[in-house]
Amino acid sequence: MSWLVRHPQVALHWQNRCYGVSDMGLSREGARLAKQLVSDLVGLSPDVIVHSDMRRTRHIAEQVASSLSIKTSADSRWRERDFGSWEGRSWDAIYRETGNAMDGMLDNPGEFRPGGGETTTELVARVLCAWRDLPTEKTVAVITHGGPIAAILANQDNAPLQSLPDYIPALNSVSMV
Repeated sequence: MSWLVRHPQVALHWQNRCYGVSDMGLSREGARLAKQLVSDLVGLSPDVIVHSDMRRTRHIAEQVASSLSIKTSADSRWRERDFGSWEGRSWDAIYRETGNAMDGMLDNPGEFRPGGGETTTELVARVLCAWRDLPTEKTVAVITHGGPIAAILANQDNAPLQSLPDYIPALNSVSMV
């Protein structure tokens, strides 16, 4: 059994911005919610904890691991999508500059590179590879991001890439797989 865990809300400065591989911390509210999330995860008692190696996931993973006296491992394949030059920019500014070009992430998942970053197909392939490498004989908690979780959940349903947004879980959520 595995749990896919999405981090709580990020620092206020980053909200409403594109922040795939940008490495920021949590907001005050996010840090407060993370405490409950850590408690919930400790209650699930996973055998293995993996995180994306980003601050917004690492802190949670390390606290859970410490409480359970187990090790955590970082795996960059669980990072959010690389949005290239869009990173750190507001979604409104990106839209004003590019119009509906961002629709290419779903309309052309194999070729469209948002901001020159990672295609949807590349994101999904990277995450599915990380998923296949998880131990199957142990319970695993993966502390990660919305895009990677959506990739796994959609794949589990054999859903088309265009439906990925429908599978993005809420911030601070745990999805059992």
